[in-house]
Amino acid sequence: MSTVYDCGLPDSRSAGLSAAKNALKAGRLVVLPTDTLYGIGADAFDSEAVAALLRAKGRGRDMPVPVLVGSWNTIDGLVYSVRPQARDLIRAFWPGGLSLVVEQAPSLAWDLGDTRGTVMLRMPLHPVALELLREVGPLAVSSANVSGRSPATTVEEAREQLGGSASVYLDGGRAEQGQASTIVDLTGATPRILREGAVPTGDVAAVLGVTAESLSAQ
Repeated sequence: MSTVYDCGLPDSRSAGLSAAKNALKAGRLVVLPTDTLYGIGADAFDSEAVAALLRAKGRGRDMPVPVLVGSWNTIDGLVYSVRPQARDLIRAFWPGGLSLVVEQAPSLAWDLGDTRGTVMLRMPLHPVALELLREVGPLAVSSANVSGRSPATTVEEAREQLGGSASVYLDGGRAEQGQASTIVDLTGATPRILREGAVPTGDVAAVLGVTAESLSAQ
């Protein structure tokens, strides 16, 4: 059975964050608000919980789960090498609606799906998400919807699709952006936009000192 906590009320928020922390430690799934969309999350280092997340969404290992972090510094322990381009984008857009695909540190003991040695990282701009991330560490988080259906912008939409798959639902109100993050791939010789979303391509290009056209996925 799942429980919804209204994070607009101080006591309910505190109880919800505590319940979410305990659920994640026990290998269960949690739905949490972010600035872009609602997400369903698991302990990034619990491979069974990540597998349960993929099952809840009805997707396979060929669509690996992104990772949310609670601070800029967390990326240093997760990435093989942080390029200056990554630092520039982090300074400009984190916390916020930009996800970075980078080479993961080879020593990491996690299984997010068929990542081919990469990981997608983002620091969300939402106080509830950030508080939870800073308490529990990196979370594997995907949009809180069944694959092929519309992403959830409210906790009600998430619960309608995912039901008892998640044991805790944190209600942080309607997602501010209401659209997915922009994804920038930094694993190749030149940066590429894999998906334009909450952050316009032109803004990314301006930070990198390149043209928007040069960022288009090949």
